[in-house]
Amino acid sequence: MKTNLIKRVTDNVTVLTDKIQGRLERRRMISLGPNQPAVGNVLLSYVVDPFTLKPGQPLPTSHTQHWECLQMAKTYLDFGYNVDVIWFYNDVFIPKKHYNFFIETRWNLQRCLPFLNQDCIKIFHADTAHLLFHNAAEANRLLGLQQRRGITLSPKRFEQPNKAIEYADCATVLGNEFTMNTFRYANKPLYRVPISAPTLYPWPDKDFAACRENFLWFGSAGFVHKGLDLLLDAFSQMPDYNLTICGPINKEKDFETAFYKELYQTPNIHTVGWVDVTSQKFLDIVNSCLAIVYPSSSEGGGGCVINCMHTGLIPIVSYESSVDISDDYGVILKENTVEEIKQSIENISQLDPSILEQMAKNSWEFVRENHTREHFAQVYRETVEKIMLQYGIKNELLTYV
Repeated sequence: MKTNLIKRVTDNVTVLTDKIQGRLERRRMISLGPNQPAVGNVLLSYVVDPFTLKPGQPLPTSHTQHWECLQMAKTYLDFGYNVDVIWFYNDVFIPKKHYNFFIETRWNLQRCLPFLNQDCIKIFHADTAHLLFHNAAEANRLLGLQQRRGITLSPKRFEQPNKAIEYADCATVLGNEFTMNTFRYANKPLYRVPISAPTLYPWPDKDFAACRENFLWFGSAGFVHKGLDLLLDAFSQMPDYNLTICGPINKEKDFETAFYKELYQTPNIHTVGWVDVTSQKFLDIVNSCLAIVYPSSSEGGGGCVINCMHTGLIPIVSYESSVDISDDYGVILKENTVEEIKQSIENISQLDPSILEQMAKNSWEFVRENHTREHFAQVYRETVEKIMLQYGIKNELLTYV
């Protein structure tokens, strides 16, 4: 009895400590300075984790935002600005400096606007589609699942909508035309900055005849939002085709329960769980597959698809996945129905192996040209320079004259 009481007290203290630590992290600000006298100040409202790593601790590869946020800060440091970084969840920060730039990803801009100097240039960095579209898209998918299977699941990707694009002077957008179109209503200048990828892979030595019936779903949380339910319904009706699932399935218990048979008791569906993209296990999986199938309802750049294209997978994706797709290296799903997915799988698997290999090579070459860290850094710097010139900011480090 005494032991159980001590355990309960210890558990409660641990929970309380975690909550306090989480609250402190949410309100943390990281301040960075250039290697020269500063010409001004920049506020970056994004993520702080990449700036708090211990010496030797690797940068997380679970999301592109970690490296991209670092690079965005570095860009302004290179131009000679002090950079303050806060988490976009920070709900107490009040600007007390003269900021030349405020880069926002969620809600802080509209909250801090009354405290900003009037000449502050406000840039919305859009790493999702507009959240009203984003939420509506998931709701429609959940409704479709309910009508199709008689199952009601809870939304997992809903976010409180913000008005950052409406208060910003302009925006940088990670996604393609799909994502950008969800923000055009605000009539603000939009600059596309193609999303990066955490790692590059060599061209794989793959037998395309042997892997033509093997497909991959690779994604993070929000399985209905990202179309996994559609794939499970499709592949459970296609015993001659194999689906491997890489994602944190155990973190959505209602989805796991609803699709337990498909996830764990269907011979041609293999549920692996979350896999590190830098691991040999991930390479073994992608090298045994022909394509990634990703019928997402809304994305801000399709990072999971881009990463898989870097391994030589052919993309079979929705338009809303926000990835540029050409017929010579991929397939765009127009309706995102179970029947369309089945037909697309059958059609591509019946192509000659030499055609499949060329499609995969085209996919691999496209992302190596357009979606790397080097390309992100170059385009982001060029975009910041364009914005500076637009607002008449003179900086001796500008490339443009």
